[in-house]
Amino acid sequence: MAARKTTRKTPEPTLRHVWLAGLGLIAVARREAVAAATDAAGRLQAAREHAGSFAGQAQRDVLDRLAEVREQGEARVGRFSAEVETRLEPVLTKLGLKQPARKAAPRARKKPAAKRARATPVRKPVAKRPVRRSRA
Repeated sequence: MAARKTTRKTPEPTLRHVWLAGLGLIAVARREAVAAATDAAGRLQAAREHAGSFAGQAQRDVLDRLAEVREQGEARVGRFSAEVETRLEPVLTKLGLKQPARKAAPRARKKPAAKRARATPVRKPVAKRPVRRSRA
């Protein structure tokens, strides 16, 4: 038997067809809108996390730089203070406000000895008398 060729006619659109097509269109549009809203919410959350990590990194960088500047400033202040003290030491010594600096001899390590009783009591330093100034 030979196969018979059947021709189908497309039905003419009726009001029911238009109604069903509209419902399908609304369903697809709603599904796409929900997916787009979910995608936008995910992107917004990712952007928030990225901004938070960026702000944290910026804060750490600023604090690190401040620590470096603080260290440099403390080092400069220490050097400046030492320089001022060395320059003022002769003046203070001449005025009698400071004892002349003694150079420390290198100390040799001693072996710990057994406890000994002190032979002589420790003396307190003698208080200096105030220097009299002439009224001229």
